[in-house]
Amino acid sequence: MTPRLTAILYALLAALFYGMSAPFSKLLLAQLSPTFLAALLYLGAGLAMAALGRVRAFDSPAEQPLSRTDIPYLIAMVLLDIAAPVLLLMGLQTATPATVSLLNNFEIAATALIAAVWFRERVGRRLWAAIGLITAACILLTVEDFSALAFSGGAVLALLASVCWGFENNTTRVLSGKDPRQTVMVKGFGSGLGALILAGALGEISGPAGCIAGALLLGALAYGCSVYCYIRAQRQLGAARTGIYYAFAPFIGVALSFWLVGQPLGAAFCTALAIMLAGTYLAVTEPGRSGR
Repeated sequence: MTPRLTAILYALLAALFYGMSAPFSKLLLAQLSPTFLAALLYLGAGLAMAALGRVRAFDSPAEQPLSRTDIPYLIAMVLLDIAAPVLLLMGLQTATPATVSLLNNFEIAATALIAAVWFRERVGRRLWAAIGLITAACILLTVEDFSALAFSGGAVLALLASVCWGFENNTTRVLSGKDPRQTVMVKGFGSGLGALILAGALGEISGPAGCIAGALLLGALAYGCSVYCYIRAQRQLGAARTGIYYAFAPFIGVALSFWLVGQPLGAAFCTALAIMLAGTYLAVTEPGRSGR
């Protein structure tokens, strides 16, 4: 297999793994609290990367290791990665997994807006149009009753999670050239332990052993292997091209949600889905776009 095809496979695997997150997390939330589940997901990611380090085929002697200068960015990454999944999983308690999967695309808009405002990055017209379309689709998914302007609490929490990840994308972009396995290990164990402490303080560390094992496995794939595969693909394909493949992740989540949960298709959801597809296409084809 050529390096390019290998990179495309990595990108598609990244999308598939992360697309599994919302629908399977929805099932696990029936037995686990949001904070405990968030801890298990990130601990699973850390364990997966630790296991990869034991496999010779994944050795990368040329990787640049993390250093002391990276500590402020690592701390910000860990704190944001504690908040984001807790918010997302709290939202999943009341919102459908298909809706939450689709709302994950707001991360594209949040990342671009934060980059433009805080880091003075240039945002082209195509990306501004994408931000507008994605935001419009999110409004359709978030507002339950336009006549009374009633918002879905679960959808709002999912949007706040996307904002956190938007800040995290911008904060940790300086780490993209470092060893991806090390970065994901810090992300996994740091955020996982932080969320575990929060779950312990709330008295929420409990659940069936099978669900705990399932959460660790889901975290290994959706939060560990997904990020690792994304970084590996980005190095060969570039940020914009990798983003095209990775943008399938929320739509994979939508498809899995219909299969696992059987969420009915409503007019508002179908309209939002079409608008989101158009916005995502514009975002991932923006020249020079960078992403998670």
